[in-house]
Amino acid sequence: MLSSWQFWALLSAVFAALTALFAKVGVEAIPPDLATFIRTLIIAGVLALILAASGQFQSPGSISGRTYLFLLLSGLATGASWLCYFRALKLGDAARVAPVDKLSIVLVAVFASLFLGEKLSAVNWLGVVLCTMGIILVAVR
Repeated sequence: MLSSWQFWALLSAVFAALTALFAKVGVEAIPPDLATFIRTLIIAGVLALILAASGQFQSPGSISGRTYLFLLLSGLATGASWLCYFRALKLGDAARVAPVDKLSIVLVAVFASLFLGEKLSAVNWLGVVLCTMGIILVAVR
């Protein structure tokens, strides 16, 4: 089970759901950007402990420039996403903000198809359309 992508993806979804609930309460009394900063520090600390405990640290020189570039871009996108997400949670209901945030599911499918050449079947695309429709239905008041 630990080598199954489905297991880890489902666990990710559970933690993402908890993230929305915990963040909604955590952002009530402080500005969303400060909440994002505090969350980021906690994540960095936990990851440092995991890397130290598992021996996964690597020499920075052993990592390619291309890897650094794409991790930099990913980090910038993550930061922008978190800032927007916490601001949305500050202003809206978690039950509607989180599903709209998950519109990323649809965008990943489209972007992966366009930019990475990944192929989705007709059934997969139907799922993308249904996800989009579900997100719209949840987001409407």
